[in-house]
Amino acid sequence: MEKSVRRTLKLIGGEDLAARTHNGSPAGPQEADLELLDAYSRAIVKVVEEVGPAVVGISIGVQSQRPAAEQAGAGSGVIIAPDGYILTNDHVVAQAKRLQATLEDGRTLTADVIGADPASDLAVIRVNASGLPFATLGDSAALRVGQLVIAIGNPFGFQSTVSTGVVSALGRALRSQSGRLIENIIQHSAPLNPGNSGGPLVDSRGRVVGVNTAIIMMAQGIGFAIPANTAKWVVSQLLTHGRVRRGYLGLVARQRPLERRLVRFHRLSAELAVEAISVDRRGPAAQAGLQEGDLIVAINGQPLSSVDDLHRFLGEWPIGEPVVLTIIRGLERQDLRVKPGEAGQ
Repeated sequence: MEKSVRRTLKLIGGEDLAARTHNGSPAGPQEADLELLDAYSRAIVKVVEEVGPAVVGISIGVQSQRPAAEQAGAGSGVIIAPDGYILTNDHVVAQAKRLQATLEDGRTLTADVIGADPASDLAVIRVNASGLPFATLGDSAALRVGQLVIAIGNPFGFQSTVSTGVVSALGRALRSQSGRLIENIIQHSAPLNPGNSGGPLVDSRGRVVGVNTAIIMMAQGIGFAIPANTAKWVVSQLLTHGRVRRGYLGLVARQRPLERRLVRFHRLSAELAVEAISVDRRGPAAQAGLQEGDLIVAINGQPLSSVDDLHRFLGEWPIGEPVVLTIIRGLERQDLRVKPGEAGQ
């Protein structure tokens, strides 16, 4: 009988548990599990200690002495420079006549909008202060599905609220409140609530990899964030021009892995391309001959591996100056000459 019990315990992995049980008392948790939990907890605590002081609450048109939970239009933001520049969502600050930012130390400062970009739902505001704690924007292109991420924000006015999850998917598309399609979105499972908008999505090394922008009501565990690489480009445009000047091709695109045989056959330097999933018939790209399903592998000879690469190029290229798109259609490689317009014009 005793041998049978031991054999059964071994089959279900309970032999070690039985060996550590004495006089009918249950054994404690395995040390390995405790160490794993401690390592996870330590990572979260370290990130919150590093990034938390740079996260602010944003309120619109209220008196600073009123409680945070009563503030109207509450959202979040993250300080990205010690002289008071704060990154947040466009929809958090849109049409605001007065803005206030509440720091972790309790100070409430008046903020001004430096620039906003509804197309990416990003905005930069600034408070008149210096020597502030700030967070670093990381490389969102290095994210992997399943990676740990941490959301910090002010849901429902509760300051410095932390939630954790994983990257659920990459390359999503989401419509902003203005109806514009935002591409290359990060989907994650860190719980978000109203007021988290504009707050940072952070990796386990304390780098901001995204800006939380939306949740799906009536769904659990589905949140979205704008990639940090997109935010870097938008911030540079807003600080330089006060707005984002974009070349317009008239297409919706997504990142797409290339088949190995195409890479070898055409001697491409990258295994990723930008796929045109929708083409505006009246846009510059369609007029140049681009079709849905075409794979854009280069622009003016520069390899394209992501939608961000395309946006970045068009943001720096003189509007109205022709460019050459190198595409693959089926097995054929072609060059299309396109004259970008200016988005929104």
